[in-house]
Order: sequence, then structure tokens, then C-alpha cells
Amino acid sequence: MSRLSQLWKVKDLRNRILFVALLLIGTRILANIPIPGVELANLRNLLNSNQLFGLFNIFSGGGLQNFSVAMLGVGPYITASIIMQLLTIIVPKLGELAKEGGEAGRAKINQYTRWLTVPLTVLQGYGTIILLTRTSGSDLITEFSAFQWFVALLSITAGSMLLLWLGELITEYKLGNGVSMIIFAGIVSQLPPAIQQGYVNLTTSTGQLSSTGVVTAVGFLAVAFLVIAAIVGITEAQRNIPVSYAKRVRGNKLYGGVSTHLPLRVNQAGVIPIIFAISILLFPGLIANFFSQSRTPQIASFAASINDFFQNQTYYGIMYFLLVVAFTYFYTAIVFNPDEIADNIQKQGGFVPGLRPGRQTAEFLYKVLNRITLVGALFLGLIAVLPYIIQSFTKTSTLTLGGTGILIVVAVVIEIINQVKSQMIMRDYENF
Repeated sequence: MSRLSQLWKVKDLRNRILFVALLLIGTRILANIPIPGVELANLRNLLNSNQLFGLFNIFSGGGLQNFSVAMLGVGPYITASIIMQLLTIIVPKLGELAKEGGEAGRAKINQYTRWLTVPLTVLQGYGTIILLTRTSGSDLITEFSAFQWFVALLSITAGSMLLLWLGELITEYKLGNGVSMIIFAGIVSQLPPAIQQGYVNLTTSTGQLSSTGVVTAVGFLAVAFLVIAAIVGITEAQRNIPVSYAKRVRGNKLYGGVSTHLPLRVNQAGVIPIIFAISILLFPGLIANFFSQSRTPQIASFAASINDFFQNQTYYGIMYFLLVVAFTYFYTAIVFNPDEIADNIQKQGGFVPGLRPGRQTAEFLYKVLNRITLVGALFLGLIAVLPYIIQSFTKTSTLTLGGTGILIVVAVVIEIINQVKSQMIMRDYENF
């Protein structure tokens, strides 16, 4: 409480927190501005019965169930970021711009990502509406005229770009990543109705919790507590590699002679691999739905078989798990390069005790990184398929523990706490 009161007394920090909270409220308002032409009651029934659309709705912060201007959330920007990260590996010029361009290079890459977000928003908006129509039929969406299509796609594009702008504003206030905080606000906003619905489903006709309902609720809370504790532990876990710096004489001054450590996080990739895996899994079903009404029987039959494959919870869960594990290694390799780290340590006159600087140090870092990444990858994979595991054991979807949502919420809360702590420490140091 003393830390909170101290936090509130810092005017600049207090104003930052209030302004960020105001921006997050703005994102929730956008998620509740509907686009006309949709039966919202039928749409919500579809989202509750379809795992794929339910996942869409979580990442849109409830914008999809309201068919709002923010129905895609920051999904198009995330997709654009994934594409740009892949292009920096494939296209040498982009790779050089990202690595050697410094702050200006990163700003250029971010600008390209924003430009790419616009056409992706139009395509994803069109694809989502078509997918909803073909899944539910005419009971959900009335047939759009050309003008209605124009208004709907323009509204969706404007809503997504406005969300992106709000996210960048939030990031500038250095209280956390804006895009992550928008997803966080959307997930948290879904908790009250989810708790209410879960309570209603567990009560009897008299409005009282049955004995089975009490056991289910207690078991759910116990599992939720264990999952949250495990997520916090894995998120904060790291392997410290000792690094020593030799003493160097420059002029009349002596430098170095200190020992420190290089922290290697168990989960270097955060929640990004899950988002990558979801994006990849959505494309086959989306494309298959486009061709399901094809006049060519072979194409229509193949599209139907693809749809049936992805509707199978077992196959879907296995692919989801494997993709998350693969993308964890992939993204970790992007954000952490042992060769560069070993080279930087050597240039600064440092070394890992017992190892030669340079190649031997890089090989050691590769070995350690692969081992701890395996733990992080398997953990993320289990978190991703946690709802399917719980449903298979309980045989009910009344209370489904969304491991992905919890992971995002916990990661964002930890990031906010660390950012606020760093701001407070900086101010304490300035006062000192």
C-alpha cells in the first residue's frame, strides 16, 4: 500500500496511468460500436458454439460478438508484423535495415508494417464476413449491397487503424506495450460476463449452487490458481550465465575487472508463438470456406474435408501444440542470436569462465538456449491446448480455462509492474 500511495503522489506517473486508462476505455468504446446488418443474438450463439470464432472473439476483445468497427482488433497489425519479421529473414535488404539501420531502420520497418496493415485489414474483414455468412447462412448477416460492403470494410479498416494508433500512444507512455495492453483490456472485459454465465450454468432451477456445481467451481479455481502460479514462474524464470570482464589499462585509468551475468529467459518468445500458431491455423479453414461452394465437385469435396479436419478437436489440438513449439524456437532464434551476443561480449573484453571468447562461447550459449527453450516451448504448447485438455477430462464446456488468455493477462501485468517499478526507481535516483 505504501508503494501504491507513493506511486499516486508522483504527478507525472499518475497522469500517465490515468491517460493510459482513458485510452483503454476508448478501445472498449470502439469494440461496442456496431456495424448495421447483423443479427447480434445469432452471432453470439455462433461464437459460443464455435471454437474458432470464439478464439477470434477473445483476441478482438469482444469486438466480433458486437460486429463492431473493431471486430478484428489488432489482429491485422499482428499478421503484418509476422509477415515483416519473415521478410527481414528472406529479403537481405530488409534484414540489413532491421539489424544495421539502428533506430531509423526500426522506424522504417514499423512504417512498412503499418502500410501493410491496411490491405490486410480489408482482406481479413472481407474474409471474416464471408466466413460468418457461409458458416451460419442467412440467419446471421443480410445480403450486403455494394455500398454496404464499402461502408462495412471502410469502418472495419478505420476501427483497426484507430486501435493501432491508440496502441502506439499507449506505448509512448512507457507503461507497457500498447498492442498487448489492448488485447489485455479486451480479455479482462470478457471476465465478468463469463463468470456470470458460468455461475448460471452451475446453479439449479432454484438459483442455488448444486453439490456438483460447488465441486466443479472449486476445482476450476484450484486449477486456475495453479496455472497462474506456473505462468508467473515460467515467465520470470531465467538462467544466468556468468560473464567476467578482464582488467584493462587505458592511460592512467584501470577499467574492467568485474563479474556480472547474462540472463537467458526460459520463455524468450512470450505469447508471440501462440499468436503465430493461431494465425497459421486460421488460414486453411478460411481458404476452405471460400472454396466450399465451388461448382467443381472435387474442389468442394477437398474444401469440405479440410473443414472437417480442422473441426476435429483432437487433430486441431495436436497441430496447435506442435505449431506453438515450433514457433517458440523460431521466434527465439529471431530475438536472441548467440553468435552476436558472444561477439559483443568478446569486443567488450568479457568472457564466460572456463570458455574461450568467440566461437566456443557461442556454441555454449546455443546449447543452453536450446535446452531452456525446450521447457518454455512445451509449457507454451500445454497452455495453448489447456482448454481442450480440461474439456476432455470434465466432458463439459461450462467452465473452460483459457490458458492463452491467462498467459497474456499475466505477462502484461508483469510487464506493467516492471515498467512502473523502473519509472519509480529512476525518479528515486534523480531525487537522490
